[in-house]
Amino acid sequence: MQHLDVIIVGAGAAGLMCAIEAAKRGRRVLVLERSNKPGKKILMSGGGRCNFTNVHIEPSCYQSHNPHFCKSALSRYTQWDFIAKVEAHGIAYHEKTLGQLFCDNSSKEIVQMLLSECEQYQVRLLVKQEISCVEKMEQGYRLQVNGGEMQCHSLVIASGGLSIPTLGSSPFGFKIAEQFGMDVYPLRAGLVPFTLHAEDKERLSALSGISIDCEVTCNGQSFQEALLFTHRGLSGPAMLQISSYWSPGDVLQIDLLPTRDAEMLWAKARTTYADNQLQTFLNQYLPKRFVQLFVPASLRNTAIRSLSESAFKTTIERLKQWELRPNQTEGYRTAEVTLGGVDCDAISSKTFASHAHEGLYFIGEVLDVTGWLGGYNFQWAWSSGWAAGQVV
Repeated sequence: MQHLDVIIVGAGAAGLMCAIEAAKRGRRVLVLERSNKPGKKILMSGGGRCNFTNVHIEPSCYQSHNPHFCKSALSRYTQWDFIAKVEAHGIAYHEKTLGQLFCDNSSKEIVQMLLSECEQYQVRLLVKQEISCVEKMEQGYRLQVNGGEMQCHSLVIASGGLSIPTLGSSPFGFKIAEQFGMDVYPLRAGLVPFTLHAEDKERLSALSGISIDCEVTCNGQSFQEALLFTHRGLSGPAMLQISSYWSPGDVLQIDLLPTRDAEMLWAKARTTYADNQLQTFLNQYLPKRFVQLFVPASLRNTAIRSLSESAFKTTIERLKQWELRPNQTEGYRTAEVTLGGVDCDAISSKTFASHAHEGLYFIGEVLDVTGWLGGYNFQWAWSSGWAAGQVV
């Protein structure tokens, strides 16, 4: 039987970070990965370039039933700490919109950085590992793994959520939490595209492929980013962001002209575009196909000088106050994260240890902490993994 100081379940961002930090302290660390290679979610993220953090990380950008829980780890291991690690490994990166940082070349560089540090500090990593049983012992934990037994002093659950099952996601971490009497908040897909009711899907299908900057609001939360019409429904950063705040039956309020108001547009239209049709004026701000679908022909083909102020402003307000009730989301198949998870009240925000079970730790996405789109969830993985790695 193998005896380890630390066994970490899951070779994703949080698990590898924790392994490195624990091994730096001289701990004998073994990482068990269910799939056939480590860091699969890192590899596919950001279109293969890994949006590894964000310069605007703040606790307010995370959802949790305990909104204070994430503060400690995020303040002790910040985005600047991870950026320094990336730079120390000579990985070139760039900032895209809204503070998002991506590798210039490939996500593989982030995985290689983590694996090289694991090798440097003698972390052992095993793939294709199925854990059939976890038992608490008088000292530590015993695991049944691929038919054999292992024991450890500290057991770290970094097995992630349910999103993108093709990458090998599983409910393992949630089941372990429940086995040890911990609450798990209901799970659902987050940062995920919407599907539409049949009538809306049929009407909007002609817009597939069109992207529009918008401001979307639901349940008191707003995001101003791009909306993408797809053959299944609505996607793009704005829709992915708001999906984490949406529940079935909720209406999305969408402003398709978020930086312009009706008064300003009317003044511009009547002074500079009086002889043009309304659609010619609107095509400066919105795609032609969209204007043709959303603005009745009787209005869009009318010259602005022939339109009343009220008719013009009513048209603009319709574009600024579009309301849509999605049918559902695309679910875990395309979701970037899993909302809900292990109740943070059962976990130390400093060490990530279970309050009730000595030596049992939960980090990363398995916890009830979900960040915004744009590198926030990777930073949560780095920060929570680092924090647990200081003590396991």
